[in-house]
Amino acid sequence: MKDFLKAASLGLALPVSVVAQSFVVNDIRVEGLQRVSAGTVFAALPVRVGDTVESLEIQTATRALFRTGYFQDIQIGRENGVLVITVRERPAISEIEITGNKAIQTEDLLKGMAENGLAEGQIFKRATLEGLAQELERQYVAQGRYGASVKTEVKELPRNQVELKVIVDEGSVAAIKHINIVGNQAFSDEELEEIFELQTSGWLSWLSSDDKYSREKLTGDLERLESYYLDRGYLEFKIDSTQVSLSPDKESVFITVNVTEGDVYKVSEVDLAGDPVVSEEEIRRLLLVREGQTFSQVLMTTTSDYITKRLGNEGYTFAEVNGMPEPNEEDKTVKVTFFIDPGKRAYVRRINFRGNTRTSDEVLRREMRQMESSSASSARIEQSKVRLERLGYFKEVQVETTEVPGTSDQIDVEYTVEEQPSGTIGGTVGYAQNSGIVLGANVQENNWLGTGKSVGVAINTSRYQTVANFSYTDPYFTPDGVSRGFNVFYQERDYSEINLASYNTTTYGAGLNFGYPISEISRVGVNFGFSHLELGTRTNSVKEISETPRPIEGIDSSIQSSDVVFDQAAQRYFSPELQEARAAGEALDLSAPVDPALLNTDLDGFVDVNGDEFDTFSVTGSYARSTLNRGILATRGSSQRASVEVAVPGGDLEYYKFIYTAQYFRPLTKDLTLRLRTRLGYADSFGDTSELPFFENFYGGGFGSVRGFERNTLGPRSTPPTPYATVACATEDGVITEVCYVQNAAGDTLAVQPSFREPQPFGGNILMEGSAEVIFPLPFIKDQRSMQSAFFIDAGNVFDTSCGESQLNCYDVDLERVNVSAGIGLTWISGFGPLTFSVAKALEKNDEDEVEVFQFSLGNSF
Repeated sequence: MKDFLKAASLGLALPVSVVAQSFVVNDIRVEGLQRVSAGTVFAALPVRVGDTVESLEIQTATRALFRTGYFQDIQIGRENGVLVITVRERPAISEIEITGNKAIQTEDLLKGMAENGLAEGQIFKRATLEGLAQELERQYVAQGRYGASVKTEVKELPRNQVELKVIVDEGSVAAIKHINIVGNQAFSDEELEEIFELQTSGWLSWLSSDDKYSREKLTGDLERLESYYLDRGYLEFKIDSTQVSLSPDKESVFITVNVTEGDVYKVSEVDLAGDPVVSEEEIRRLLLVREGQTFSQVLMTTTSDYITKRLGNEGYTFAEVNGMPEPNEEDKTVKVTFFIDPGKRAYVRRINFRGNTRTSDEVLRREMRQMESSSASSARIEQSKVRLERLGYFKEVQVETTEVPGTSDQIDVEYTVEEQPSGTIGGTVGYAQNSGIVLGANVQENNWLGTGKSVGVAINTSRYQTVANFSYTDPYFTPDGVSRGFNVFYQERDYSEINLASYNTTTYGAGLNFGYPISEISRVGVNFGFSHLELGTRTNSVKEISETPRPIEGIDSSIQSSDVVFDQAAQRYFSPELQEARAAGEALDLSAPVDPALLNTDLDGFVDVNGDEFDTFSVTGSYARSTLNRGILATRGSSQRASVEVAVPGGDLEYYKFIYTAQYFRPLTKDLTLRLRTRLGYADSFGDTSELPFFENFYGGGFGSVRGFERNTLGPRSTPPTPYATVACATEDGVITEVCYVQNAAGDTLAVQPSFREPQPFGGNILMEGSAEVIFPLPFIKDQRSMQSAFFIDAGNVFDTSCGESQLNCYDVDLERVNVSAGIGLTWISGFGPLTFSVAKALEKNDEDEVEVFQFSLGNSF
């Protein structure tokens, strides 16, 4: 017969009947197990076979089994010499359903529940569920959702399982209706409220959410309020109390802060204590706190930081510098003493890198200015961090120094980087009317296979161009940072397809370049290049390119006059012979249709004077200086670059080009940064070259120039070609509106030839551009390290010092002719390269300038 020694339910060990006598356990039997293994029970049970047990041992065993958390009921009995343990397991969680939540994601809720043992397949614990529901409500209250409620439902299922349902009513976020500061006299409520991150509801609050109460934000605001007073000499300032009250409907919050300002203290003396290590004179040059000044806590703490960094540069990386104010209440003065404890000089044992899954350690290590086994320097450690950021390979670089265990004078330096795309990839597959298949592919990688080398490969064929190019640059050709690179290229381009004058070029060549660092932030470079260029002109090429009359190709000279229709605008250029032949109905000779005497021969085109095939040798010298904090999407620092390219004697062309670019970043607030940018250029010919080759002109408009204007459309326009065509033209009121054509007797079109074009962008030899931007963070975007948005004002134009008499929109430098636009832009560093968008409006424009409100680019940042 089984005697029950002990019974328990729901975690309470309550005796039902107790056998007075002790007995020896000959065996142990466990009944009622379903999912829990017998081994788990025996591992938790403090009783073993052969033990002699009494009432106290039974109670201890019951508690031990309950502590496992697997059982909701336990009974222990005796059957002869066998200890019988009967259990009822807690149910298992079959499914968890969460409804009504928006502010907190379901994934985050499930993760939090799993960390506390509530997940599908786990043992269900009601107390844990209720505790999580209360904690969730507290989280909603911390977000200002005071009306939020969380309810739980437990549905029992067969096979000892349960289904959990969490029903969330988030309610609405309570808005701050009033912030009241009591006790302030030196500063107005408006001045102090501007310090607060929390604000009362305004018309932009829906975007910034600054009117949503948060305990953490209020704590930060109170700290800023205290610092505001301490930075202005109020050493006795204190916050007496803070009250946060809620309206009955739980939708409005009222905040009251009671303060005591006290008196303003002046600095009576500044003293140094401890061991400065470096000379006292040098330390005092770092002091921002001066005798007679109004005391400022921020100046005191900043001075401590400066001294700490100075000692760190000497290797004392564990130095501690504390500024201690000693107020004198009688005369309202304060003595400031800086206590300096340099500690031991530290040496770098090892420099480690983390996060560079693609970039090799060697690429990072060669940027180090802090060396292993040498004295640690805070300046060199920070400088190494900045050099890594300027590479442009990483979103973020962090550095941490840790003391080597077991030593007091050694540290390890660890740089943690987060990689980002460092190149561009482009590809095009399509079909264009009159051009057929359009194919293109290009790769520009500035960190080729993680080696830090720059490699570019481009093969493109389209309506505009056919290009094959290869470039290579090794930034560390020598260990001391001398770079070497080269490129080879072949290009065929039709510039009429990109808003330029009608001509085409075929070019091939190569270049070799070297760069030499002259300091940590500047370097000089030299490039040697050779190119062979062949110009292709047409019967409709503009006068600045060629004025020589040319025959119309592809027309049968036996065409009869009855097959050709002439318009009056073109007839005035016909030769007398052609006019007589037409009147007599004779065959027309169209090989020389124009009377040269009737043309304007005062303007000779570039091709007429210099020819159409050129071999050019060039030398380019450059100087660059950069203190930017990042290689891509910088936010502080400056950079400038100046280069002079000279096509040297010995080639077919002789000219020079000077280009200067610069940019400057300055933080305006915590979130706003001002960026100023400029690009200037000047070019001209010399020696035997009569004028600057038109294909070396500067162009303006579009990304990287003046946004809001079409690409390459700013500045001088070409002079339209003389209408050489002698074939039929569709006209309207004597104005040519279509191309000319020749038909045979059957009506077939034998040739097509444009007879007239509007003036096209031609560029000039002077470029002036500038831009001012305010960079701001995008709302709702958590990680903005690969994105940059800005409001901008762009200004600039292209000028020419030798404008033709008939050129439109061509001016010498004239500030009244500068184009201006304003808008908003965005750059995103994607896996395929920089994606750039802008929306801009032209504020000032010349008559011939072409505007473009929305612009998009892949592969070029603005």
